[in-house]
Amino acid sequence: MTHESIYEVDWRAAVERLGGAEALEESARRTRALVRARQIKSALDLLRLLLAYCLGDRGLRLTAAWAAAMGLADISNVALLYRLQQSADWLAHLVGRALSSELPKAGQGRLIRLIDATTVAKAGRKQRRSNGLWRIHSAFDLPCERFGAFELTDERGAEAIDRVPVVKGEIRLADRVHLKADRIANVLDDGGDIVVRAGWRSARWLDPQGQAVDLPAMLGKEETDLIDQPIGLARKQGAALALRLIAVRKSETAAAEARRKARRQAQKEGYQLSAKTLASADWFILVTSLSAEDFTAADVLALYRLRWRIELSFKRLKSIVGLKGPPGSDPRSARAYVLAHLLMILLLEPLADALEDSPRWPAAA
Repeated sequence: MTHESIYEVDWRAAVERLGGAEALEESARRTRALVRARQIKSALDLLRLLLAYCLGDRGLRLTAAWAAAMGLADISNVALLYRLQQSADWLAHLVGRALSSELPKAGQGRLIRLIDATTVAKAGRKQRRSNGLWRIHSAFDLPCERFGAFELTDERGAEAIDRVPVVKGEIRLADRVHLKADRIANVLDDGGDIVVRAGWRSARWLDPQGQAVDLPAMLGKEETDLIDQPIGLARKQGAALALRLIAVRKSETAAAEARRKARRQAQKEGYQLSAKTLASADWFILVTSLSAEDFTAADVLALYRLRWRIELSFKRLKSIVGLKGPPGSDPRSARAYVLAHLLMILLLEPLADALEDSPRWPAAA
């Protein structure tokens, strides 16, 4: 199964998922992706042409020649680039349309939402020197195993656990870069729960009485292999968050590997590795808002292990759909290029079983 099957074989089904030909025509004209039907006669032809260029390997000139040979459009490579630049808002609308068609209902059990981001490099020598990136902020929903949200930014758009709107009742899983107390508070205020990995330096830790906690010292004194206790996170604004700390002692092999990576990172960046970092390397640490009455420590750890699903989906996005750094340095065409790939992964997701390269976890896991 490849992306060509969408715009060559399963085109009718893809069009229906996007609302049908009439809706596509209306949205293309409303967003001014298609103003006058001259070289390109319809929104369907425009969408097929854009996908053929963005997801193929022909380049502008050969894509224009392909379109003429197919009777799709008689258009120059320059005109095709212009159409791409004018279509970003339309493609963003279509991505939103495809996402909303799979919007989970909070009343049908608890949604598990995996939060992460992936990046592709910007084109151009200057952008490469400055580490220019396009960052795709994503939410991946379980048990339906579908992307539930995307937001596209450049390298200045930092990852944040509250970027994606909350579905009331959801459980949001995220890695340690998302351990920001004020951002977590926004998720909780909107009716979600969180499970977030933590590093000892990622937060200001408090005990239930509001006193500062030296987390590495506490871990160093622990004689058991599992900690499950209340913990507070201080905020820049507002009352501290009352959460739950779950920490599991790593195996000796895993702990040694974590210490090795910490030493290598310190050497690479030229700083002295602290004893606290080495002590904390022995532990896998999570914070969660889920209650111990409803979720045991083992339940919370099993939930967090589901995060591998979004990593697999990013792999699909890049290896199967072919997302890579967009050509050219114009942000208008680059945005449209990335959005076309996001649209394609959404259209391919109903065919996920044919694309699967790793076993699924049971939905109840």
